[in-house]
Amino acid sequence: MTYKLATIAVYMLGFFFIVFLCNFLHILLRPLSQPRIISECIVGLFLSNLPVIRKHTSGEGIQNTLQYIVEVAMVLHMFVVGLEIDPNIFLEIHLPEAKVAYTGVLTTFVMAALLTPLLNIPNGTNAPFNLCLSIILSGTACPLLTRLITDLKIGKSDIGRFVVSAGVHTDLVSTLLICVGFIIFDPSSKFNYRSVKAILTMVSLLVIQTVLAAKLTPVIMNWVNRENPEGKPMKGSHLILAVAYVVMVCSFSPLLANYDKVLSAFLAGVFMPREGRTAKMMISKVNYFFSAIFYPLYFFWVGTEAQLVLFEAGKLGSWAKLFFIFIIATSGKVLGSWVSGVMLGFHWQDSIATGLLLNIKGHFHVYLAIMASKMNLTSISTSIAMVFATFLTIIYTPLVVANIIKRARKRSPTQRMALQWHNPSNELRILLCLHGPQNVSSAINFMEISRGPSDPGILVYLTDMIELTDRIAATLAHTGGVDTVTVTDPTVVEMREQITNNVNSYLNEDGEGITVRRMLALSTLNSMHQDICILAEDLMVSLIVLPFHKQQEAGGRLNMGHSGFRHVNRKVLRHAPCSVGILVDRGLGTTIISRSSISLHAAVIFIGGKDDREALAYAGRLARHPGVKLTVIRFLLEATGDSVSSIITIAKSNTLEHQEEMKVDDECFADFYDRHVAGGHVAYMEKYLVNSGQTFSTLRSLEGQYGLFIVGRGGRVNSILTVGMNDWEECPELGPIGDILSASDFSVTASVLIIQQHSLKGELDGLQDEFSIM
Repeated sequence: MTYKLATIAVYMLGFFFIVFLCNFLHILLRPLSQPRIISECIVGLFLSNLPVIRKHTSGEGIQNTLQYIVEVAMVLHMFVVGLEIDPNIFLEIHLPEAKVAYTGVLTTFVMAALLTPLLNIPNGTNAPFNLCLSIILSGTACPLLTRLITDLKIGKSDIGRFVVSAGVHTDLVSTLLICVGFIIFDPSSKFNYRSVKAILTMVSLLVIQTVLAAKLTPVIMNWVNRENPEGKPMKGSHLILAVAYVVMVCSFSPLLANYDKVLSAFLAGVFMPREGRTAKMMISKVNYFFSAIFYPLYFFWVGTEAQLVLFEAGKLGSWAKLFFIFIIATSGKVLGSWVSGVMLGFHWQDSIATGLLLNIKGHFHVYLAIMASKMNLTSISTSIAMVFATFLTIIYTPLVVANIIKRARKRSPTQRMALQWHNPSNELRILLCLHGPQNVSSAINFMEISRGPSDPGILVYLTDMIELTDRIAATLAHTGGVDTVTVTDPTVVEMREQITNNVNSYLNEDGEGITVRRMLALSTLNSMHQDICILAEDLMVSLIVLPFHKQQEAGGRLNMGHSGFRHVNRKVLRHAPCSVGILVDRGLGTTIISRSSISLHAAVIFIGGKDDREALAYAGRLARHPGVKLTVIRFLLEATGDSVSSIITIAKSNTLEHQEEMKVDDECFADFYDRHVAGGHVAYMEKYLVNSGQTFSTLRSLEGQYGLFIVGRGGRVNSILTVGMNDWEECPELGPIGDILSASDFSVTASVLIIQQHSLKGELDGLQDEFSIM
């Protein structure tokens, strides 16, 4: 008894040592972005093939125990794989993802079926074996692919989402083909065909199992979910009932028809309901069990079964099998993805990358390779070659993703599309948006004060933001759709003509240095931000100016506005390829801007941060206008005294990030001061403040002194002068300062321009960024 306990303790210590080595090697391979399966494979195969380890694990009892554990775990694994796949994807065969997936499966299947006989595999030269091997090579490890795409941080990109969706289609259809193949052929008898009676028995029992999983299971699971609501521990009896029922469903066909239990678990999982607490708990618990315990032990079992010395590495034929299998699987997927990509109009680089990613094999394919050898369907050397080929499909994945990110960087704008980095010798391009004729006067005055020197001048793309309603859509049906649209709706035509006439009148009178081109953003409010961003990117503008969603009423107050246009503004702020300004018009449109005398008093509030620097850069254009008297008000932090708050203030301002940001602020402000303030063209004042409360009161004291305020939306690092202000913001898209100046209880005659600086997309490195390359 003591001897057995000591043996068990040694095996347990050995298991924990394997887990430790897997995690340690995974940390070492992290700079290469290799997934955990690689480290688990290396450790498992290496340790299991050491002579001292093989001596103590070669016993029949140990081998049977390991195989039993692996088979049980593979049943759980395939059940969860099926549970994570929605069978409704068969209804989506018209989608591009499905077309790419099925074309890749078909091409790989045909190539493997035609070329596999060249391997000259013992016991595997008949047609049934070739077909089954073809199905295996055409499959995709969808769970592993999803995890890799997420870990390599391209899951939010268009190609990342596309590949994951296509992988689901591929995994489902290939596994179902394996299930059908198991029904027709008998693996235990060297792929002899089953009798018609055996096939009908299996099909009948699988149909009963499917009906149980699809019809009866929701009744039981919904009852368990209702009795165990979220937030409360699940009752043990209900948990046992749920697990016992799942075991019964998974065991139905294996016990009665000798159907493979792994494939039966997959089918049971496919038709199980996904909603509810029980399904989520099963998925999370099983996946945690796999990652923490099973996978290291699984590859240790693979190593004990696939003895590396039997690979016959000294023979050229063994390596030929390895690379031949890998080339068949890879070229089939790539060729299929390329063909479907040509039909769908994809870039060839995207098609090849998709094919390479869909070629990933995983744990189930390794399991099938080992079981093929154990059933004497092929030689152990060929099985080991299949295992190695499986891992070759995983190793290159980080390189493919790195290439995707590299191409995304090239397609993303590397030029900083912002006013702060605009070359003064180049024409400034602005996308100026309008909701209707009510914005024309403010737009004209905005162009006037922003014109700068006549050489090189500014190019303004005056864009009408028109909601695509059913009535307007009906008028577009006769002109070929939105892409080739000539709007024939009388209301829209009249509105656009009125705007054009007013702008032309201004340009004919005094439009030197200003070039205006008319544009149109016609779409639903949900997608209008995409039209605006695409226009801005195609036209290479440096600034998008959007009208505030609220309009000024006769009494001077702002109304409730249009919530749809507010959401458009917020989406543009998130996705714009350049800087964005929101113009709150409260009198700018009624002001007559003169070029002979001062007719507008404007102030720019500078606290610090990238958005404030962008506001300062725009203010530099106003400083050149003879009709604008510009004042720069800089809010500076004053931390005096020995109080606790003062000490905290000083500590926060001494962080490395804050100091670097302050250095950039000082350099930017010093350049502005030398250009405009030192020559007397711009007034300057400083306000020394202690906290955000003083900031609020100081802003309030400016009421009635200026007709236009220019402020940055935010972008400040640990700014003590604005901390806490966002707690009472009415419109967060305006930022804390802009929200105060635009409040209904502030001045009714002071317009506000809130500016957000462009964040350079060319710096993306795959860190959860959304990008598009397809």
